[in-house]
Amino acid sequence: MPNTQRLLTARNIWMATVRPNGTPHLVPIWFIWINERIYICTAPESIKARNLRANPNVSVSLEDGNNPLVVECTAKLLDKPFPDEVVRLFKSKFDWNILTDDEYGALFEFTPVKWLLG
Repeated sequence: MPNTQRLLTARNIWMATVRPNGTPHLVPIWFIWINERIYICTAPESIKARNLRANPNVSVSLEDGNNPLVVECTAKLLDKPFPDEVVRLFKSKFDWNILTDDEYGALFEFTPVKWLLG
């Protein structure tokens, strides 16, 4: 496994999902890294959330192109109650309480499958 320390401090990752027609959808998004998992929170009906519910395969990359870290993952939509540690880390890293933000109420857990660069 690559050096994942940068995942603790980086604010954004680039996330690639697959649309129903097979084309990619690439967006930057806030995230946290804990217990060898990546977590993102988004609007339940956003393109990325719909894509992940239809096809759980996702690739993510840190923004630094000079020192790349790229990983393929499998996504899972989490039901409430959300894990306490995940809620706490979103609050401490972004000053964002994901429990009270109904607009962005879909929490996904990404399990790394294959590290490509890092």
